[in-house]
Amino acid sequence: MHKQVFGGVIAASLASLAMVMGGSSSLAAPAVSDVRVAPAPAPYILGPADVIEVSVLGRSDFTTKGRIDGDGTFRVPFIGSIAAANRSAVQLSDDIARALDAGGYFAHPIVKVEVASYASRYVTVMGAIVHPDLVTVDRAYRLSEIMARAGGVKEGGADYVVYVPKGGEHREITLEAMATGGGQDDPYVSPGDKVYVPDAALFYISGQVKTPGAFPLKRDMTYRMAISRAGGLTDSGSDKSVTVTRDGKKTAHINIDSKVMPGDTVVIGERLF
Repeated sequence: MHKQVFGGVIAASLASLAMVMGGSSSLAAPAVSDVRVAPAPAPYILGPADVIEVSVLGRSDFTTKGRIDGDGTFRVPFIGSIAAANRSAVQLSDDIARALDAGGYFAHPIVKVEVASYASRYVTVMGAIVHPDLVTVDRAYRLSEIMARAGGVKEGGADYVVYVPKGGEHREITLEAMATGGGQDDPYVSPGDKVYVPDAALFYISGQVKTPGAFPLKRDMTYRMAISRAGGLTDSGSDKSVTVTRDGKKTAHINIDSKVMPGDTVVIGERLF
């Protein structure tokens, strides 16, 4: 009798444990497809003008540093010139180790190649940028990182970037999308790509606004937003009295929520008492 009761308790306990382990969704392990693993960045590929340092483990007498020649070769003691361009540092290390071993200079050497100066792989950054330059890329960089390294958009620059991949069609990406969007709006750049920020188009506003003048035109800006950019209405100003001159043609009774166009001259009138 005691054995039957004890056996029943064990069976019930095992059944309960099985339900907890297998039937409870809260304790279930996440599916493999739910785990997001960031792709490993591609290794830097050496090219002409890069400066590298080559050493052999345990041999202080074998260290050489220099620039990869224009033909893509690098001169190594004992073995002479060896192809270095279009190889990663690891690949070049293996090539040098095999050549030293085959020549009988060192038995199974452990070779280390380090990049001392990156020069062959770069992205061209132009236009209304704080520091327009050739930005070297030693790894996979996103467009936002390249923009940050170049100092960002200077005052008077547009609120979008023209991104021209090497061999591809150009794209216009807004700064807001780049900062808040996903990979499509903040793509990885590649050597040879170009980044250009044009000067912002201007609009002109005067009349009954607190700070009249010329201002950069932001994408999808409305006349209501333009008035706000100019400091808002004066005490006698009216947002129902908006006149716009565009391409020499003057238009009154403008919808304040319609879009401002490049070069628009906006005059805000007084309200009627």
